[in-house]
Amino acid sequence: MQPQDRPVAVGACQGSIPLEKIRFCVEARQFRNRPNSHWPRDGGAGQEWIDEEVLVCTDDLSLSALRRDFHRYPELGFREFRTKARVAKFLREHGLEVHEGVGVVGVLRSGAGNRAIGLRADMDALPIHEASRHAYPSETPGVMHACGHDGHMAMLLGAARTLAADAGFSGTVVFIFQPNEEHGLGAQAMLKEGVLERFPIEEVYALHNLPGAPVGQVSTRPGLICSSESLFEITIRGQGGHASMPQTGRDSITVGAELVLALQTIVSRKLPPGAGAVLSVTEFQTDGQRNVLPGTVVLKGDVRARSPEDRDDVETFMRQIAEGVATAHRVSVNVDFSTEFIETTNAQGPTEAVLRAARSAGLDIRSDRQPMSFSEDFAHFAAAVPGCFLLLGNGEVGAYGQPLHSDDYDFNDDVLPIGVAFWTELVRDRLPVQERDGK
Repeated sequence: MQPQDRPVAVGACQGSIPLEKIRFCVEARQFRNRPNSHWPRDGGAGQEWIDEEVLVCTDDLSLSALRRDFHRYPELGFREFRTKARVAKFLREHGLEVHEGVGVVGVLRSGAGNRAIGLRADMDALPIHEASRHAYPSETPGVMHACGHDGHMAMLLGAARTLAADAGFSGTVVFIFQPNEEHGLGAQAMLKEGVLERFPIEEVYALHNLPGAPVGQVSTRPGLICSSESLFEITIRGQGGHASMPQTGRDSITVGAELVLALQTIVSRKLPPGAGAVLSVTEFQTDGQRNVLPGTVVLKGDVRARSPEDRDDVETFMRQIAEGVATAHRVSVNVDFSTEFIETTNAQGPTEAVLRAARSAGLDIRSDRQPMSFSEDFAHFAAAVPGCFLLLGNGEVGAYGQPLHSDDYDFNDDVLPIGVAFWTELVRDRLPVQERDGK
């Protein structure tokens, strides 16, 4: 180990900041690919190490405090007013060019490079009442950051701050903070607004924390990474009547029950084994009463598919089955089928860049991640320009290992410096400093 490579002990930092706060405030600014490099681990004073320069932030500047502020004040999709203002203020304070519209865009330029890449984070929360018992629960009743978007924003803001202070790249980085990911509408809204025409980029990247995976593990794959999501609503109209005389009407509830079961044959009998499609009926609504047979039934549900072809086949079979069952029982039927989330597909080059940057940052990687069954709004960006979506381990125990969208989930602050270092490494990989930059 060379003298300049000597690691710095976190416990040796100046000041009287408690160790638990130091652990949350430390950010790696130049984490290099060295055999002896490793991220801080829980331990006693003097036992936590990190390569090269470390920055101990004051409470109001720490990424942990910023993340917890986002967590306390969650906002639903297209209502992220405070969140957007906080993001824009942070970016301006660190010298970025800021543009506010449907979302928030920060632009950072360095050197003479003419390439540009985009990094995206989502901002919205979920309509969930938080059950967590930590010191920073949601102060908005019935709304919570149960998917870790608070952490996604904090990591990307941390990367913007790091790169603004010590660029180490040549080109342009476009930081994209997107609203309303949860309903699959935010990316489309930003694209419709012209974000890619106004800020042209050659590649785009996004990450999502993954509960149950080791802290800081990066996993992804080329090709399909997330399924599409389609919503369906089937309305059956028959003839209501008295519960004691069903023969005088056309009971829609029995037709609906038959249709629920018949729809399950689409995945089990009409698509190839291993297609990975999922069809779930999630609501069964009627206008019946205690002694009144319903005349109208509404079935609602969700479809996940791993290819546009399978998605189209599911819709076709759904319409055929619904019409057939309705005809057999002399009732009318209407099927609405809409897709908000398309399949998320990773391009080969950007995926290789993600894995290279993760290795460079000394992180554990999985390059063969199986496609996820959940859906991701980033798909619309990745369909417009080559991109890569990756998963970043959030931990395996406690609130950090709880499922996404659960009321006792929490983003792991130990992941914050890892995410910052990864984003920084990726930018420097994709936008390397050229000789003409004089470096």
